This record gives sequence, structure tokens and C-alpha cells, in this order.
Amino acid sequence: MAVTTLDQNTALIVIDLQNGIVSYPTVHPIAEIVKHASALADAFRSRGLPVVLVNVAGGAPGRAEQTRSLGQLPTGWSDLVPELNQQPGDHTVTKRTWGAFTNTDLDQYLKNLGVTQVVMAGVSTSIGVESTARYAYEYGFNVTLALDAMTDMNPDAHINSVTRIFPRLGETGTTQEIIDLLDKRSA
Repeated sequence: MAVTTLDQNTALIVIDLQNGIVSYPTVHPIAEIVKHASALADAFRSRGLPVVLVNVAGGAPGRAEQTRSLGQLPTGWSDLVPELNQQPGDHTVTKRTWGAFTNTDLDQYLKNLGVTQVVMAGVSTSIGVESTARYAYEYGFNVTLALDAMTDMNPDAHINSVTRIFPRLGETGTTQEIIDLLDKRSA
């Protein structure tokens, strides 16, 4: 189902578009993902809607068969990419797990603003974006996923999220479709 509507109180959540993560090889050209996410951020800001910029600065404890130890992170690794044009009014969330809701103030922040819907973008589709989208859905937010503003390091994982998981969590669309819906709301 393509994106059909945006609630009056919709927020944008951009996941892990930060120096260290964007240096990894991705399925889609990262410059395009950043460009689309930046366009969404600008569109939300220009309409006075909340923008949440999420970065990751560690990993969850626990044992897994496939782990990626972040170890000692180099200086600037978790800094958001400058193309996002972070503004003083943006809310920043630093996470240490896959999802941006776990052990952060994100749920309370959004609920305090009366947000009922979130639009999501970022990397990686099957980890940070999907985990955050799952929690958003479980917490009662309407979820929209900007498919051309997200990518993954694994093509199969990306396709699985986009075709099997996301349609069960919300609606999907392109950056332009979402901006067009923002324009309709303003008219």
C-alpha cells in the first residue's frame, strides 16, 4: 500500500546517517539516501514539524552468532552527516541498541508533542530503521517509511524489510510522495 495520508502531528525520524555508518558499503548509493533524507528534513522543518536525528554510539550487550563489535570508535564516527543541516530545534537521540526507542527519551518526546505519526528514513533498513519502526508501531504511532531515503548493507535484508515487514507496520512511499502529502496538508 502506498502512502495515503499524513497526520497533522507527524514527525520525521532519520536513523544513523552519521560519519561512521555512511562509510560502509551499501546497497544503494549513500549520497542519494542522504540527499532524500535531507530533503525530508528540510520539508518537515519548513512546516514546523518535528525532526528527530538519531545516531548510534555503541552496541547492546549480549551474545549473538553474528556480532559487529564497534570497539573504540574513532573521533567523529557518530557525528551526523553535515548534509542533514542539523538545526537547534531538531531533537537528537543517541542510541546504543538497534532501535531508537530503547532506553532513550524518544517515545516521551514524541508523545509530549502530540505526535501521532512518524516518517522514517536512514540506515540500515533491516536493523536501525526496522527496529525503530517496529517500536513506533507497537507504541501506537502511524508509521510511514520513505523507501528511497533508506538503504542497507545487505540487499536481501533490505528487500525483506521493504516487501515483507514494512507493509505490516505502516505505509511506504517515496520522498517526493511524502513531500507532496505535506504540501496538500498545507494547502
